[in-house]
Amino acid sequence: MTPVEAERPRALLAGASRRWVRLLPWAVAFVLCVVLLPTTIVVLTADYGLNGGVASALAVAQSAPLLLAVVRPLHAWYVVFAADVAGALALLGVDFEQRLLWPFPPMELVGYIALCLALGLRERRRTLVLVWLATAGANVGLGFVAPHGSGAKELLFTILGGVALLLGGVLRERSEVQRRLVEQETISEAERGRRTLLEERARIARELHDVVAHHMSVITVQADTAEYRLAALPPDVREEFTSIAATARESLGEMRRLLGVLRNEEAHGELAPQPGLAQIGQLVEATARTGGPVEFTPCDAEVPEAVGLSAYRIVQEALANVVRHAPGAATHVSLSVSRPADGQGGEQPADGQGGEQLAAGRGGERLTVLVVNDPPPEPPAGPLEVGGTGHGLVGMRERVRLVGGTLDAGPLPDGGFRVAAQLPLTEEDLT
Repeated sequence: MTPVEAERPRALLAGASRRWVRLLPWAVAFVLCVVLLPTTIVVLTADYGLNGGVASALAVAQSAPLLLAVVRPLHAWYVVFAADVAGALALLGVDFEQRLLWPFPPMELVGYIALCLALGLRERRRTLVLVWLATAGANVGLGFVAPHGSGAKELLFTILGGVALLLGGVLRERSEVQRRLVEQETISEAERGRRTLLEERARIARELHDVVAHHMSVITVQADTAEYRLAALPPDVREEFTSIAATARESLGEMRRLLGVLRNEEAHGELAPQPGLAQIGQLVEATARTGGPVEFTPCDAEVPEAVGLSAYRIVQEALANVVRHAPGAATHVSLSVSRPADGQGGEQPADGQGGEQLAAGRGGERLTVLVVNDPPPEPPAGPLEVGGTGHGLVGMRERVRLVGGTLDAGPLPDGGFRVAAQLPLTEEDLT
């Protein structure tokens, strides 16, 4: 939006979703203008005896600005209010019957009430109070020069104008509160999703640090003890080992300082070694003890620690979802290593001779993590999570993305749920 568009005033109800609602202020203003313009001329000339030219000028000044009120009601009020006061003063120069309303005839009341309603829908509370005070002041001041004495009916201009201002202000503030509530709900939902994502990223960062810190510590120890373990090391080689050890210690210190920012005071339990593929069986047993049968197909392949940790967390979250949303449902958990490079995408053995083959060449290999649950024996209290709606699925996708894998999660036609992740095993595929 350009600055010119931002400063351009919007019509009343311009933000409504339905077209007829957006056009309603224009239609009302047009009808009022068409009806009040000739009516004002006729009444001022025929009933009050005002000169035709003066009556026509007052009618235009009092009716035409109602069209402007759709976009700029305060500007329209300046014109109409001045014209109404001028009309009341002009009527002091003619002799009209006492039964006729003065200082503001009925057609002026109708136009002014509509204008006050438009003001209430657009202007702030302070402006509305000032408008009403100006209205009351003019009404009371003119009452001192009333040709036939003043009474309660002469205050209709102030009373009805105040009611219209109050009604419009209440409607505007109610609409504003509803709009802010919708915006706040949208912001809160986005913030909850963002907070969940950041928490999962911080957790992943801590776990990855623990994995990398172990290897860095091993490098440091090996480099520091090389001169004692290896006999007759040349001076330049000994110096190289010393440099490697110093660099490793510095990197390890930097990671620990970063970890101090990520960890909170309650994260003491995360100092324990991180789980991997070997601990998934314990998850399966714990889930089976809750009452739901779980079938587990393990995998004994050697995988990077980051991949093993990601697989463990994915299975952990998937089984937790089964317990929450499909209690008692039969669940199938399987881990396997696939080799897309062979053109078949089939699974490869992970132990015995197959393990030797994996060690020989692992280009393009991926660890497949599959968790599928059947429909629950009894209808669950709430619906199964669908893709993209659960915070647990947000964490799964973030974890898979950080290791360069893919995740497919969603409901099955029979009422069950499926989580399938592909995690790369080669170092060049890890991201």
